[in-house]
Amino acid sequence: MAKLHFFYSTMNAGKSTALLQSNHNYKESNLKTLLFVPKSIADKSNGKIVSRIGLQADAIIVNNEYDFYNEISKKQSEKISCIFVDEAQFLTKKQVHGLGKIADELNIPVMTYGIRTDFRGELFEGSQELLALADNLKELKTICSECDKKATMVVRLDSNGKILLEGEKILIGGIEIYKTLCRKHFRELTKLI
Repeated sequence: MAKLHFFYSTMNAGKSTALLQSNHNYKESNLKTLLFVPKSIADKSNGKIVSRIGLQADAIIVNNEYDFYNEISKKQSEKISCIFVDEAQFLTKKQVHGLGKIADELNIPVMTYGIRTDFRGELFEGSQELLALADNLKELKTICSECDKKATMVVRLDSNGKILLEGEKILIGGIEIYKTLCRKHFRELTKLI
């Protein structure tokens, strides 16, 4: 039976790199895969999954209305071996349920990659549902920017490097506006937990 997998971490832990490597392994064995990326990310990456080390692959762009189960059901004749979803934190609860249904009813493994929490330490909708429903949870690790401990949190910075405690939940960016921290340093610097 196929499984729904959730590979999670904070930023800069190599999630997209791991996704692209796994996809490459399927492709090398002449197996068909489908890659997906949320529209908010696709707008910045021109519809590609892009890793910080330069790897990239074309992906299907999905918005919050995209119905994974119905769309994949229509492709049954294509013999899809695996589905990959980058930035899965941006999925809706309904979309995560659809991905689980794909694994359960269509017997296609689903590999999702994403961030657990936002810059305030709050779960994203997609991550919350994946943490609840995924068959396999795998943490990818990176290091706190303040010490040598494992980073589990992220803070958002303004243009002067000051930590922001308010703002839109979703703001796409990289190391220019986000910094990875361990829980201790997140607590000390934000006072949010």
